[in-house]
Amino acid sequence: MEKDGAKTVVASLISIFIGLLVGCLIVLVVGLTNPALGAGSVWDGIRLVLGGILSTGRDSVGNLTFGFNPANVGNMLFRATPLILTGLSVAVAFKTGLFNIGAPGQYLMGTMATLVVALSIPTTSVPAPIVWLLAFLAGMLAGAVWGAIPGLVKALLNINEVLACIMTNWIAANLVTWVFDESIWRNMEENGKTGYIYKTTRNGVETVKWGLDAIFPGSQVNWGIIIAVVLAVVVYIFITKTTMGYELVSCGSNRHAARYAGINDKRNIVLSMAIAGGLSGAAASLYYLSGNTEFFWSTYQSLPATGFNGIPVALLAASNPIAIIFTGCFMSMLNIAGQQLTNLTGYNEYITDVIIAAIVYLSAFSLVIKMFLTGRKRHRPAASASADSATTPDGKVEKGGEGA
Repeated sequence: MEKDGAKTVVASLISIFIGLLVGCLIVLVVGLTNPALGAGSVWDGIRLVLGGILSTGRDSVGNLTFGFNPANVGNMLFRATPLILTGLSVAVAFKTGLFNIGAPGQYLMGTMATLVVALSIPTTSVPAPIVWLLAFLAGMLAGAVWGAIPGLVKALLNINEVLACIMTNWIAANLVTWVFDESIWRNMEENGKTGYIYKTTRNGVETVKWGLDAIFPGSQVNWGIIIAVVLAVVVYIFITKTTMGYELVSCGSNRHAARYAGINDKRNIVLSMAIAGGLSGAAASLYYLSGNTEFFWSTYQSLPATGFNGIPVALLAASNPIAIIFTGCFMSMLNIAGQQLTNLTGYNEYITDVIIAAIVYLSAFSLVIKMFLTGRKRHRPAASASADSATTPDGKVEKGGEGA
């Protein structure tokens, strides 16, 4: 089992390496073929792709400088928070043999519930920390309810959960748009922001920083990242150390065998999707309760990328809840590197999206990579094996040998 885990880690590292190599090659080709960039920009682009998180800008003569950049690291942790939770959402469903492509819709429902509660309850009557907790729980509950819908459809009607999730995604998008359209929560105080919902800080509700702002000055990081890490540990313990977690994994391995063993497979399918939805809702809650970000209410134009980005986070971590913490941070690190590419060079930040796409493509083929790492094992034919053994009258199996 340990060897298999080591091979999984190596397969993921190979996927990351090849993805970064693809990104560097793109930087090379674009730099050499674009006269506006030139060969001199190639080295800068490659360094930012590989270590943009540590970029501190340019010095007085225009050379790139590197070192510990607390603002970049803090922003990376802030952006990693929803990625970790949506990655956990996808991973929990994977463990039960389901593909939760409905994380964007669950994320939207969590966003709506969180903002409505956070902006509606007056903090003059209810303490802000209590409002924060209620908004967070409301977001998780809304995501869980929305996630349970495809689970019920799958369990009771045996309709593919991918189709059900796609439908619920767009229903959620239009439902959220309808709720916020012409609502009292739209930002009417700042010109040009009428399509946005107020930040939760308008009501005095935001996630505490408790010293993280001193460690990472100038960044958006808060205790949301700590909550995300704690939830990842809780999910790991739940999956690996509890009876209910064992039943979920058993249903994922073989639903029919689990039912034969007395496990209620239908209940576990619904439960798995509800937990997955709750985690996606928690991702939205922590993101918008930070008080740093505004929600654009016209969601019908596109689904939130954060929900879909949980899929590569889970794939790259092989659905391991602890590994998802690191893969979520890595994906967030690539986003920061993309920003640095745009700010400090003439390259486009979407190069990092190509890197992520390459990594996702390869992580989906992790089993193939593991096969190459393992090599083909030669198994002795069954007929030959049976010929080398015989059964004695008392029922014991006697192996064949030189004295046979």
